[in-house]
Amino acid sequence: MFGRLFAGMASKKTAYAIYGKLVAQARQPEFYTVYDVADTLDGRFDMILVHMFLIQNRLGRDGDATAKLRQQLQEAMVADMDRSLREMGVGDMGIGREVKKMGVAWFGRLKAYGAALEAEDKVTALTEAVRRNLYKRDEAPKASDVAKYMISAQEKLAGYSLAEMKSVSFEFPAFDKRG
Repeated sequence: MFGRLFAGMASKKTAYAIYGKLVAQARQPEFYTVYDVADTLDGRFDMILVHMFLIQNRLGRDGDATAKLRQQLQEAMVADMDRSLREMGVGDMGIGREVKKMGVAWFGRLKAYGAALEAEDKVTALTEAVRRNLYKRDEAPKASDVAKYMISAQEKLAGYSLAEMKSVSFEFPAFDKRG
């Protein structure tokens, strides 16, 4: 009985460690200075969603073996968003509504980015998805740079074993700082 309890706790700890690493990557200044992502709450949330997508996409490759971890990763994100909203002063009555909006955004990005990576012309499809979801405007010259970063990250993460992912022994790609 205790073995299962502690195994679940270890798995949750792994999810929070992976989530922490993806948030740290999403906070890299280059996204906001070189790639012109809005340095706002929405822009930062969207960068977390980009990295959450990349990790979920990689872990999804292992199917049922990572189903629980992927679920716990989403729970870690929801807990972080809940905590952040409370720190910003959102009251108990508004938390559920805001978290629901965030969930809708997450599942929309998951679908849009996933479909784009399955497209024949990944760069064009992902650039459009990034322009629409991350930049939220018609003109976004850096959208293709973010799309290329995402493709590079997808390829790099694919090279890591499940054990490396679970031990948080993976890295995201370096930035092309030329912009």
